[in-house]
Amino acid sequence: MKLSEGVEQAIHSVAMLAQLSADGVLSAASLAAYHGVKTSYLLKHLQALSGAGLLSTLPGPRGGYRLARNAEQITLLDIVLAVEGPEPAFRCLEIRQRGPNPLPGKPTRPCEINAAMLRAEKAYRAELRRVTVADILADVAAGDDGSIAARGCAFLAIHERKQGA
Repeated sequence: MKLSEGVEQAIHSVAMLAQLSADGVLSAASLAAYHGVKTSYLLKHLQALSGAGLLSTLPGPRGGYRLARNAEQITLLDIVLAVEGPEPAFRCLEIRQRGPNPLPGKPTRPCEINAAMLRAEKAYRAELRRVTVADILADVAAGDDGSIAARGCAFLAIHERKQGA
């Protein structure tokens, strides 16, 4: 299974937004600069995350993005589905019905290949549903010697926009 670069960018962006203060926001340009990606490409994914109810947006020159839910309530599956859409990765096109020797009549049993792929998809989605953004942040913090936290704090000190200010 191959996911788009947008999924990685979206997960990292949500993780960064989870570290904002209660009244803070980050612009798409700031998030893109932090991750070294194009703002226009990231913006598309931030909009998808907003549309899925994972992020909220504040318009205007001092606006930006922040989480619409707590990090404990946002799963990796939520993010993947927002960016990639809900369709399964494998789509059976019933090619067993094509070619010079197709199966006679309409198949009475589901395609076993499709059934196996859907079982794998179900397991994959269950694992993504089990992991929250808060879990990821806790795992990072547990293995951090302080340098990762310092990098994020330094960035937020410069780029976080306080809505009360």
